[in-house]
Amino acid sequence: MELIQALPNILDFRILIVLILGVAVGISIGSLPGLTATMGVALILPMTFGMDPVVGILLLVGVYFGAIYGGSIAAILLNTPGTPSSAATALDGYPLAKKGQALKALTVSTISSAIGGVLSVVILILIAPKLAQFALKFSAPESFALAIFGLSIISGIAGKYPIKGFIMGFLGLLIASIGMDPVGGFPRFNFGSTNLMGGVDFIVIMIGLFAASEAFQTIEDSFKSGEVLRIKDKAKLKWYEFKSLIVTILRSTGIGTFIGMIPGAGGDISCFVAYGEAKRFAKKDEKFGEGELKGVAASEAANNATTGGAMIPLLTLGIPGDAVTAVMLGALMVQGLQPGPLLFAENATLVYTLFIGMILANLLILIIGLPAIRLFVKVLSIPKIYIAAIILILCVVGSFALGNNMFDVWVMLIAGLIGYFLKKHDYPPSPLILALILGPMMESNLRRSLVIADGDWTVFVTRPISAILIALAFLTLFTPLFQKYISKRKYHLAEIDENKAT
Repeated sequence: MELIQALPNILDFRILIVLILGVAVGISIGSLPGLTATMGVALILPMTFGMDPVVGILLLVGVYFGAIYGGSIAAILLNTPGTPSSAATALDGYPLAKKGQALKALTVSTISSAIGGVLSVVILILIAPKLAQFALKFSAPESFALAIFGLSIISGIAGKYPIKGFIMGFLGLLIASIGMDPVGGFPRFNFGSTNLMGGVDFIVIMIGLFAASEAFQTIEDSFKSGEVLRIKDKAKLKWYEFKSLIVTILRSTGIGTFIGMIPGAGGDISCFVAYGEAKRFAKKDEKFGEGELKGVAASEAANNATTGGAMIPLLTLGIPGDAVTAVMLGALMVQGLQPGPLLFAENATLVYTLFIGMILANLLILIIGLPAIRLFVKVLSIPKIYIAAIILILCVVGSFALGNNMFDVWVMLIAGLIGYFLKKHDYPPSPLILALILGPMMESNLRRSLVIADGDWTVFVTRPISAILIALAFLTLFTPLFQKYISKRKYHLAEIDENKAT
């Protein structure tokens, strides 16, 4: 009933223009490395103060949704995740671009983003109160178990060398420990530098490992040959290819929505979890990390579904699901709206107008994104040396813009050089980024859990949700290793049988 009453409101010409403008600005911001969705929403926020509440909030929603999708453009074309939530997209998106299938990869990204976003808003409309009540059950032990589950996919995303993946994950956890102690509040491992008091920003490290290192490699390659990535005009997404992605998109949408509704989690976590699950369900002929469409679909469906999931605790409980919704919480309060159960009772029509606007914002990703894909792929026609220069400039600007601090730029360049040499020796950077993201969440919730339980470690297995998540973590962690052992065992037995036959 409320949806029907809200329909006339969304047909307001101002709202449609604001949504189109917001999504377009968001895509532009998201595609630039270092300019995160949080930064984009924060920059646009002052412009909404004099607007009508619905118009102002939907402008921020458009920027938010568009920026999350926009991060995939740079991830696929330049191996440079525009936003942290697109880090997993680069794992298969860029190899597809190198094969001349950038058009196909961007099409999958656009469609998966729109589907994931729309379905997450539908879930928000249908079962927001129930999901929010379930999310409230996530206290420190459950959040710790979720972080463990996220880290368990390292064995899945490490590729051919799981041991090297574990080494990179351990290195990421070490770097994540730099800064202030989360419970005691004293500095550690900062080597006397005030710049390290707050720790190392994982976005700076991510820009260095993914983008700067790729630029250094591109510069080296350009001296060897004048190779330019070419686009195959016929490399379009086929219907049968899309049908094969439907299950992955739906599963990843569920993962993204679930993780999004947990306060403190976000698209940067959900994209890796969904990618790891897609890889776990992969068939033998599907080679993740070498240019697999399901890898792109899983990551993009999950991180865009996180947007709808993050709005669940914000609107129903007044608890922001991630950093962006924390900014939007302030925007709602500035407009005189107090998120929580009373928001639905006192402003039901306004809330459902926002819901319809969110669906339209996700559909606009499809409407704007698909025609613009051919413009995006023109980037690949530029000679590599110029692309490398552009990437390095964006890396420097993006790193500096995060905190207006040259120290971040130096950290980014050092990470880029380290990443360049790590790639030479087949050390995957993704586990390090994942550990940097989840490390602080894991440590702080571990410490809090033990304080609450008076040091009793059984708190993690006596609570049903945390016990299930830890069990899933062990299953996810050891399944690839067990499968590898079984395949080697079968190969060894086949060799023995062949020798006996001869």
